Amino acid sequence: MDPQRVLTLSGLNLKVNPLVINPGEMIRCINMETDYVGGKKKRPGYGTYQAGSLGTTVTKMFTWRKNNGTQFWNYACAGGSLFYSTQGTGAWTICGGGTLTNGARPGNVDIQGTLMMIGDGTAATRHTTNGTSFTNTTSAPASNQFVDYQNRVYAMGTLALHWSVAGSPTDWSSADSSSINLPGVGRPLYAVKSSDRVNVGKSGGNIYSYDGYNLYDLSTNLAYSSPYSIGDVEGFKFGLNRLGYFGFNANKPEIISNPIERQIYNDRGSGITGGTFDLAPGIVHRYDYLCSVGTVTEDLTDETINNLIHRYDFQLDQWDNWDFANLPTAFGTFTDVDGNNQLLFGDNNGQTYVYGGTTTSDAGNSISSVMEFVIHAGAPETKKRWEYLWFFTNPGNEAYAYVACVDAVNKRFKNYKKVGQLTDGFNEYRFEAQSSTLCFVKIVESSRNSRFQFNGFAYKFTPEPRR
Repeated sequence: MDPQRVLTLSGLNLKVNPLVINPGEMIRCINMETDYVGGKKKRPGYGTYQAGSLGTTVTKMFTWRKNNGTQFWNYACAGGSLFYSTQGTGAWTICGGGTLTNGARPGNVDIQGTLMMIGDGTAATRHTTNGTSFTNTTSAPASNQFVDYQNRVYAMGTLALHWSVAGSPTDWSSADSSSINLPGVGRPLYAVKSSDRVNVGKSGGNIYSYDGYNLYDLSTNLAYSSPYSIGDVEGFKFGLNRLGYFGFNANKPEIISNPIERQIYNDRGSGITGGTFDLAPGIVHRYDYLCSVGTVTEDLTDETINNLIHRYDFQLDQWDNWDFANLPTAFGTFTDVDGNNQLLFGDNNGQTYVYGGTTTSDAGNSISSVMEFVIHAGAPETKKRWEYLWFFTNPGNEAYAYVACVDAVNKRFKNYKKVGQLTDGFNEYRFEAQSSTLCFVKIVESSRNSRFQFNGFAYKFTPEPRR
């Protein structure tokens, strides 16, 4: 047989039968991202963002920039305090009047760079105009969900959607302010702006869309389970539900996570645990949607992944798994003085980190990247005498390749054999009298000093005569 080539790498596909999986799709893909279309490279690492710990779990991170274009502050919430930092200043500083409910996960809204409002749903809603000191917003509802829409601020209350006076975000008592009750079951969870409406959702699954005049019922079983999982890109929302991840604009949501469904829920009950659905933080960073879901065991490979982050490349419609050395409990983004978009996150120890750039470790910890493929050559019923494997990497990279020649996809029958180290850009492996219907290929790289790049592989076999 002529060599078969797998030179267009994609992402995870745990939904499809491995016997018919497409070439380039993987049953494991950890800590890799798309390099150029068809190629993969190891993700960057992260380092400490600001000196010192905030003492307890970080529950919120965000940025506010003044409309003068020169002032901006990064914020982190931990315990019952709101902290701020200015780029390059060192340690976090407690905001004046920034006391919140202990353990709260607040929400915030930017009013055209002139005012920023924040609340946690229990303590009084507050606002700032100078970035560092906060004042109670008189008569505003205690809320942790805010939207700037039609020159008003909308806030989710315990039973209703409230709004401020037009053009006056701190006035919630005059006649022009009002509210609308939300029918349906459960408590209000979130309020987001999508397209030209405010979308609101309740824990019972009800979703409503409000255009400033009418409330439209969009109820579906795909309501967000976690308001903190919502990531936004130009009005299009991504979020987590107990049935999976879905995308949402002004219409009803659509599931986008079929390839990783087994990691969300499965027959063994070893997907995302119950409480994680409610608190999982998500964010859109550049062309990725990220959501931190803790420890997950996936039933196809029986692999347990700690500190799992589901990564969705929404340009290419591909899913990967990332596992950080530290579990993100809150994400945030900001644009630095040089115009670079940066990803921040905090963990359950009160530490904060900045992701990306040239960093090749997770705060000094090695990043282990893994890719695992199933080779069947479109004929899983045919016994094959495997002859050659060729691996294509970037020169200077260091990784190890493994193979397992098997006749079943059951994970218990995989017995990987180390092929050797991949180093020089082109690596050839010759099989030693091995035959099977399937061949599993695994690539592992664990350096703290490199951004491993993998460009695909090729293989050659001879079909064995049928008996």
